Amino acid sequence: MINKSIELFAKAETVIPGGVNSPVRAFKSVGGTPIFMKKAKGAYLFDEDGNRYIDYINSWGPMILGHAYEPVVKAIQQKAEDSTSFGAPTALETDVAALIKTMAPNIDLIRMVNSGTEACMSALRLARGYTRRNKFIKFEGCYHGHADSFLVKAGSGLATFNIQAVPGVTEGVAQDTLTAPYNDLEAVKKLVSDHPGEIAAIIIEPVAGNMGCILPQPGFLESLRNICTEEGIVLIFDEVMTGFRLARGGAQERFGIDADLATYGKVIGGGMPVGAFGGKKEIMQHIAPLGKVYQAGTLSGNPLAMTAGYTLLKTLNDRPEIYTELEEKTAYLYTGLEKAFRESGRPFRLNRLGSMLSVHFSQTPVSNFEQASKADNASFNRFFHAMLGKGVYLPPSAFESWFISNALTYEDLDNTIRAAAESLKEMA
Repeated sequence: MINKSIELFAKAETVIPGGVNSPVRAFKSVGGTPIFMKKAKGAYLFDEDGNRYIDYINSWGPMILGHAYEPVVKAIQQKAEDSTSFGAPTALETDVAALIKTMAPNIDLIRMVNSGTEACMSALRLARGYTRRNKFIKFEGCYHGHADSFLVKAGSGLATFNIQAVPGVTEGVAQDTLTAPYNDLEAVKKLVSDHPGEIAAIIIEPVAGNMGCILPQPGFLESLRNICTEEGIVLIFDEVMTGFRLARGGAQERFGIDADLATYGKVIGGGMPVGAFGGKKEIMQHIAPLGKVYQAGTLSGNPLAMTAGYTLLKTLNDRPEIYTELEEKTAYLYTGLEKAFRESGRPFRLNRLGSMLSVHFSQTPVSNFEQASKADNASFNRFFHAMLGKGVYLPPSAFESWFISNALTYEDLDNTIRAAAESLKEMA
């Protein structure tokens, strides 16, 4: 029963647009009433009615070690006694930056901000200031936050609501945003050829998480790196989802590819509101106060986010076995789900890399946004609600990746696989 969630949603709709503070939470894609959560611990969410769910969202990625990870909670509590914000430098900001620099490749300098959106927005501005060019290339279905430049053919929430053109985004901004299908190298080459000397940056989710989990095809990222080097274009890896999740050094380490700039999100704050962008000194030295590309924020590097992030990242850095355990658990889940789907007789595709995974009700491979859109997403919606009824909380959209936490036990994984098999039978 979700009686309290129904009541709370009705109340929220009277004071919050759509009843939610981020659109995908509204369950518009899957239908029904959004579940209001009260607390979380480890691998589980607990709603206002006391129902427990195995969580495969994990705050959209950062809860790698599970919810309310005790060392992080204690660090926040202790730091809050000193103040929640100073608006002045602290030693802790330097400690976090230095730790990130030791973990992530190609990070000479890093600037803290307040969200993944702000990180991507700032990285693009920096790339434009550095190159003195205006246009950039993004990929259809990739989501880099809700800054105007990125809302052209974005995935995730926009795909959920079938928004193709976004009111409020000017024509001029849209004209500077060039889009190509994910994994389509020839389309990228044509855009570069059609706009010689005009492209400041190529920004990409190295593993897309906003049209499901979509893997780069072999050679795709390497070719983008080569194009950017040859054309003087800044290559930006949006590692808001992949950073410190796919490996200690994120996607750059996982694929062995050097980005010029990388952006990060709430994982570097242990799930708190935070982001960062960083990269090669040659580029980063153009950001104010070293250079003339302006970026600022009163809450940037705030002490609560910094202490939470330092505690989480230090754990990941000091315990490399966590990544092995995550790989093994995700592979176990993948194998069990594959068997359940195969035995159901339904067409399906399971995409996975590391501890990211997604299910597509599709007869053909899903390697870009168009293919993800053509999947039987109505069946995903039925599957979502069937799983929800069995205590498994999946992303409420077919256009989202699942995120696995190391707090999951093999019993949790077995229960999830069993729930999937039963849900598929109910859908027959």
